[in-house]
Amino acid sequence: MKIIILFFTLFSFTIIDSASLKLDPELQNSINNSFRSKKHVIRDKYRNPLETLTFFEIDKNKKVLEISPGSGYYSEIISHYLKSTDNYFVTEYKFPPVEAVKKGQKKFKEYFKTNSQNFGEVNTLLFLKDNILEQSIKEFDLVLTFRNTHNWLRSNTALNVYTSIYDSMKKGAILGIVQHRANENMEKNFNNGYVKESFLINFIEKIGFKFLDKSEVNSNPNDTKDYKNGVWTLPPRLVLGEKNKKKYLRIGESDRMTLKFIKLK
Repeated sequence: MKIIILFFTLFSFTIIDSASLKLDPELQNSINNSFRSKKHVIRDKYRNPLETLTFFEIDKNKKVLEISPGSGYYSEIISHYLKSTDNYFVTEYKFPPVEAVKKGQKKFKEYFKTNSQNFGEVNTLLFLKDNILEQSIKEFDLVLTFRNTHNWLRSNTALNVYTSIYDSMKKGAILGIVQHRANENMEKNFNNGYVKESFLINFIEKIGFKFLDKSEVNSNPNDTKDYKNGVWTLPPRLVLGEKNKKKYLRIGESDRMTLKFIKLK
């Protein structure tokens, strides 16, 4: 799949077709890993892991932190790619905000411990009170987060999250964000899971990051974003169950922004 990168200047922007962007065969091998969960593999057509991780400049020599890895969709890929490097870290809540998160974290740890030979070592960094990241391990080259920002904005902890991420990164490090994207003319409502791209870019830059570029690899023009139950109406959640299920499956997963920032200082 092609990646479309938008480079903005003071007066204009340029669209670059980067289908020829160099793709790492070892990363492709990790995506093709037969031990990946089948429920994750079927998401690849929506989440485009090869193009997305390449856009975020992942490299086997980089120290990588994934924020709030969820069920481990990207963790299966990245841990395998960075196997034997001890360079892969994920966050865990010391004080899980809800019981579902507590159960999910336990399941995640047990899964990767049991399957360490099939994937790789997964190190842990803790979110402390108010979503402040512990600073015992720092100097990350690449920090990634996928479809989490709306939760932090909803809980008024996004500033804590991204400020402590900034403090954990080395100079020149990359921050990669994938997030459900609201239309620019929509009212701000983080409860539906969608965030305006312009808002998020401005929010992250105010912390000290510089916006580098964006990719449309995870965009979905079929997403109408007007669902009573928010983004969770769409797959994979399908919170309405069988009601209009075929319709939402045809739409697919949400329209997503894919943003890349750099820490300059």
